[in-house]
Amino acid sequence: MQEYFLVACSVADAVRRFQRSNSDWRLFPDKVAIQMNDTHPALAVSELMRILLDQVHLGWDEAWDITQNTLAYTNHTLLPEALERWPVEWFEDMLPRQLEIIYEINRRFLGDVRRRFPADEGRIQRLSLIEEGFGKKVRMANLAVVGSHSTNGVALIHSNLLRNTTLKDLAEVFPERFNNKTNGVTPRRWLLLCNPELSKLITDVIGEGWISDLSQLSNLKAFTADRGFRDDFRKAKGNAKRQFCDWFRWSTGQVLDPDAIFDCQVKRIHEYKRQLLNALRILVLYNRLRENPGLQMHPRTFFFAGKAAPAYRLAKLIIKFINSLAGTIDGDPAVRGRLKVVFLPEYCVSVAERLIPASDVSNQISTAGYEASGTSNMKFMMNGALTIGTRDGATIEMAQEAGEENFFLFGLTAEQVSGSRGWYNPHWHYEHEPETREALDLMFSDYFSRNEPGVFAPLRDMLLMHDHYMHLADLTSYLEADQRLTALYADPDAWARKAILNVASSGKFSSDRTISEYAADIWEVKPCPVR
Repeated sequence: MQEYFLVACSVADAVRRFQRSNSDWRLFPDKVAIQMNDTHPALAVSELMRILLDQVHLGWDEAWDITQNTLAYTNHTLLPEALERWPVEWFEDMLPRQLEIIYEINRRFLGDVRRRFPADEGRIQRLSLIEEGFGKKVRMANLAVVGSHSTNGVALIHSNLLRNTTLKDLAEVFPERFNNKTNGVTPRRWLLLCNPELSKLITDVIGEGWISDLSQLSNLKAFTADRGFRDDFRKAKGNAKRQFCDWFRWSTGQVLDPDAIFDCQVKRIHEYKRQLLNALRILVLYNRLRENPGLQMHPRTFFFAGKAAPAYRLAKLIIKFINSLAGTIDGDPAVRGRLKVVFLPEYCVSVAERLIPASDVSNQISTAGYEASGTSNMKFMMNGALTIGTRDGATIEMAQEAGEENFFLFGLTAEQVSGSRGWYNPHWHYEHEPETREALDLMFSDYFSRNEPGVFAPLRDMLLMHDHYMHLADLTSYLEADQRLTALYADPDAWARKAILNVASSGKFSSDRTISEYAADIWEVKPCPVR
């Protein structure tokens, strides 16, 4: 009901504004562009058709041509649960006219497919807008692709996976409609506003042009060889960390060490984003210090933040484990001052604006092939944090821009993840990797849940019986990348060089570039002249 309400209001508003000065409906796609942002607004297809058929009284072919040329679809996820499938009975109860239109769209579409691919009933079943079986469902992603003129992903790897896997059959029918628009973030908020000291330092050496043309940040590359600039860059980062510590103490009463490595993972809590893998890394580091108190280790503070979906019980259990890990480490005098874990409550833009400029390390550790793009990765890069991550989402393109030698990449590729589905056995890692086994044994011994024995048993089942997102497959590689990271941090000057190169290479990831590509390639909109 909520999704239809938002679609109906938006489409009605577009129609109303068009009718103020136009009566020729053939001009509608020239005046109006509607971008369906994921499958949630896919009802825009049948809603616009309903208006054109029932209110404007156009014929089907003319209404369909207008609808397809007006609408475009951006896919933001490869997860099947996010490619919405709505029960037909919902339409029968609430939107019967919409259902009639969807059935007719499907009848005509499948007729075209049968003519192109005769006797291929398997393809027909996969392409149908209606999923048959017990409890028919409307495939909203199929509706969005069929009812629009453009379908794009939000990073190169994501768009390729859409074409070759998730929407493969639709891409074979409509190859010309599929394209890529890598996401971006606005530098005005995520650098200029939230990090004024670094912004001033940049402006002082390359001018103000970068604010409206982020590609000009590439001019910073020359300053990696300037010792004075590197010193000023490190000072800006240090000041941002101290300011965050002051704010954190004021808002929570807790004291942080600004000289520690600030290691961050901030994003929605989900198994594929693998906050649990990060927690396992910390648990291994904790075990190392317990077994060898004299071990040389730079003080580290690990920040987590993000929200879980209301009914996502396992994600909430992951949050609980991270907080239990934090409490246990805080209470252990053997590691106090060397390791600290912080789960930031009520994470929002205002908190991000404080944390991201202060961060040294950005964790982008999703299972390869599952992250559509990511945008926190861009914000961290823009503010001089170095990335430890998998080859997934836009992180791949970021590493290409900066050079993989300036990232800490690890883990399986998307192809390796896909190819291991038939034989991957998480128990192998438990049996053959001593640090993995020790970490899991401690985790499931109720060491972190003395007052709630067995509370983390579902995490054990997930990791050792299923591990669909391959946490254990990537843990050792993650720890090796972490060692490379801490070795580099021990050389502040070398760290600064790579951090500056990351900032200088982040120009592609401006939302200005992304929006200009949508405007030119999908909406056919030209910039307004500046007078």
